[in-house]
Amino acid sequence: MDIHKVLDLLPHRYPFLLIDRVLEFEADSHLTALKNVSFNEPYFTGHFPVRPVMPGVLIVEALAQATGLLAMESRPDEVGHKLYYFVGIDNARFKRPVEPGDQIILKVKLQAVRQAIWKFHGDAYVDDKLVASADIMCTARDF
Repeated sequence: MDIHKVLDLLPHRYPFLLIDRVLEFEADSHLTALKNVSFNEPYFTGHFPVRPVMPGVLIVEALAQATGLLAMESRPDEVGHKLYYFVGIDNARFKRPVEPGDQIILKVKLQAVRQAIWKFHGDAYVDDKLVASADIMCTARDF
């Protein structure tokens, strides 16, 4: 999936679109995406000026956006043309900082869908090293 397909599926736009490309996708199973981390990101001016570090909450948001792509592309009739909400997070862990120049590889796996709640596990990597992980819950609702 290139950036044009990502823009077609996700409602997010700059500065909040946190997926640049999808590298791998298997419907109802998993998705691997990437985020290029640039020094020009607006949050780096304040987090932290002495040593820029990507906020962990934005890494988790990038994982959540990857889950949205997985859900929307897996079941477009069920999830497409709706707002896809991030409704819960469990077991979030941050292992190492993400800095300008890094490329984050986001791997999300669908665990279950029950009563319109989608449950996923997500891992974020830089240079094959785990930087963050979380269990994420989302749902799709009409506008």
